[in-house]
Amino acid sequence: MADEPTPDTDDMVVITSSRSPEELGSRLEAWLADITGDSGATVSNTSSPDANGMSSESVFFDASFHGESGSFVARLAPTDEDVPVFSEYDLDKQARTIELVASRTDVPVPTVRWNEPDARHLDVPFFVMEKIEGRVPPDILPYPMDGWVRDFSDTERRALQDKSVAVLAGIHSIDISDGSADFLQADASLGATPLERHFAQEKVFYEWMVDGAGRRFPTIERAHAWIEANWPDEQPSAISWGDSRIGNIMYANDSTDPVAVLDWEMATIAPPGLDVAWMCFLHRFFEFVLQKYGVDTLPNMLRPEDVRNTYGELTGTDVGDLRFELVYTAARHAAIMARVHARSVHFGTEEWTDDPDDAFRFKDLLTEMLSD
Repeated sequence: MADEPTPDTDDMVVITSSRSPEELGSRLEAWLADITGDSGATVSNTSSPDANGMSSESVFFDASFHGESGSFVARLAPTDEDVPVFSEYDLDKQARTIELVASRTDVPVPTVRWNEPDARHLDVPFFVMEKIEGRVPPDILPYPMDGWVRDFSDTERRALQDKSVAVLAGIHSIDISDGSADFLQADASLGATPLERHFAQEKVFYEWMVDGAGRRFPTIERAHAWIEANWPDEQPSAISWGDSRIGNIMYANDSTDPVAVLDWEMATIAPPGLDVAWMCFLHRFFEFVLQKYGVDTLPNMLRPEDVRNTYGELTGTDVGDLRFELVYTAARHAAIMARVHARSVHFGTEEWTDDPDDAFRFKDLLTEMLSD
């Protein structure tokens, strides 16, 4: 590693908020005193994560009230001024999804302590979870390049991979026929099936992103055309985590066991292959970007054929070769990363180039996927 060219870590920093943890901490303290009825409630040690997260804000803090003390995490919607990644943030839906998964499965999720829909406290809705101790594969520096996942043996990484796929199997096992997950359903007017509605929402998101960026993205539009031309027979749908990557799973500090599944803002109802493909492609994205710098990465981790086989063994469901789902995922991720780039332009850490597709950093990979 020492002799290899390495990416500039300044290029990887994603500013997500103009609000300081200290400012939010004082307002959280006032809210906590109000919600608990304890005028002496305190909030201290506020901080924000710096290795993961591009969309919602998270604030870590310690709190004491009525003789109780503990560590917590507040999950906030971003303000409009901070160029949010998504057009809408339904924090109540996120909290309800976590509670549903907790009640129906043994998938580890944080305990939601409070769900606050009133934006007057922090200018946006938020919910508060009990903080869990563990470690998360970092985005900065990306885990295939450096850190504890890279330091693992091949056997340990495979164990982490298989346990992460088991998380997907657990989420997808929830019976949604009783209507308990109807709040995750997209508007039926968007299409006849969950996948049709999902894609309709993706196209709406793309046009919203284009409007904010002031430019269109030719390779993403080629991918949308490919998706429409290669529409699959639709699998039965399930609760879809949405942002199903190992960077959104917290693992025990001394093992490969998941201890918390995080970030539910993309949760919906969709065919399970989308979650399986997202877990694979987000690893491939890191691999592709890092290999451009000549970094020796982890190409044997989260390979689609391995992940689909493990998922099939756990669930009895064959999600197919995942080609459609991987292209679909790549197009979704490209649009999200283009919006993240627009946010970085807003904060002055990036600029637009003559080629709009430079914004998502893997145009060549997506082009290859469309022609393969």
